[in-house]
Amino acid sequence: MDQEVLDWSASRVVAAIRQNKLSAQEYMRETIARIKDKEPSVRAWRCWSEPLAMEKARRVDAGAREGLLAGIPIGVKDIIDTVDYPTAYGSPIYERHQPTADAACVALLQEAGGIVLGKTVTTEFAYFQPGPTANPHDVAHTPGGSSSGSAAAVAAGMVPLALGSQTAGSLIRPASYCGVWGYKPSYGLFGLAGVRPMAQSLDTLGVLARHAEDLGLMARALIRGDRLGTNPEQPLSIGVCHGPDWAHAGDDTARALDEAARSLSRAGVKVSTLELPAPFMQLTQAQRVIQAFEAARTLTAERLAQAGQLSPSIRQLIAEGLAHSEQEYIDAQGLAAQCRQALDELFRPHDAILAPSAPGEAPSGLEATGDPIFSRLWMPLHLPCVNMPFERGAHGLPVGVQLIANYLCDGRLLGIAAWAERSLDIRVRPV
Repeated sequence: MDQEVLDWSASRVVAAIRQNKLSAQEYMRETIARIKDKEPSVRAWRCWSEPLAMEKARRVDAGAREGLLAGIPIGVKDIIDTVDYPTAYGSPIYERHQPTADAACVALLQEAGGIVLGKTVTTEFAYFQPGPTANPHDVAHTPGGSSSGSAAAVAAGMVPLALGSQTAGSLIRPASYCGVWGYKPSYGLFGLAGVRPMAQSLDTLGVLARHAEDLGLMARALIRGDRLGTNPEQPLSIGVCHGPDWAHAGDDTARALDEAARSLSRAGVKVSTLELPAPFMQLTQAQRVIQAFEAARTLTAERLAQAGQLSPSIRQLIAEGLAHSEQEYIDAQGLAAQCRQALDELFRPHDAILAPSAPGEAPSGLEATGDPIFSRLWMPLHLPCVNMPFERGAHGLPVGVQLIANYLCDGRLLGIAAWAERSLDIRVRPV
């Protein structure tokens, strides 16, 4: 067996393991060989264990083959608690922190037969201060953040699936930069017990994968469900939305959005222009206020006791949050609530919205993680979003577009993503 198996979807790997056509140990050995080959340049992992991973794969082969994720190696963002590995939240303050219980999401994935291979690099407290991870497509460029390691590990073929999270643009942006599928579910759909908080009314757990069908597989495991990701009803209607931050879109993003709309139209989708109501124009700023206000309070213990170990970017975020008045926060939350009430009417003629994922290709350098501008708008709306890897920019790096559905219409959105992957012949192979 060669490493071609690493190009398979997780769904196909699980089927092969169940049918005794592939052993979990064989698949894990190929996975580990890939990590050893790619990790020195990509640096996606904070920690991982070959003996532990192989022992868990042996247990699958010994009889635990029926789980939804049986034998699948999974990367876990290092803001998510794990018993088997330290969890540092990307901060030197917690360098030696060893959780005594798994996060709920980790427990659910393991219950489904998934194998937590290790912890992937995150930015400090899932904000802006980057770790060492590089973009597998070009290691001189950022992979994005804060789910840096998870996106890079999936893109490089080191795991087929990984957990990330998003408060502003921490999952969709790195998925776009690294050229993989990324799924940010409806707010509250995935439990956050054991996940380090940043801003409680925005934080959302998510999934990164190279195959759209695997997003639904992970979603079903994380809610113990059986419906997410089924085929969507046809014909489909999609509204193309530039949004209030379109001025930040570079030529590569504008071209990708335009070509995605044309490709969907050729595939039989009814495509039309969607204009957001006037109140939505202020949501990007509302998201900034909400995130800063809540994060400043979440980080109170660190601010009071260990401020010297916080990065300048985190200290600035805290200062901004403390400077916002209670009324500013309430007004921002009120605007978000007002806009959420308009969503049913907004989506009435559309199954999904097509919008930018990021301003363009991944910026050069590893000192910053890029601009989350095109995800901020959707976060206070609590909507499910999927990055669709679609184009290449002027420098040959990936450029994605974003599909967005109404609140709790995750099943429809995941079905549309899987349909688009097949109908538009989107193929994401390990870099």
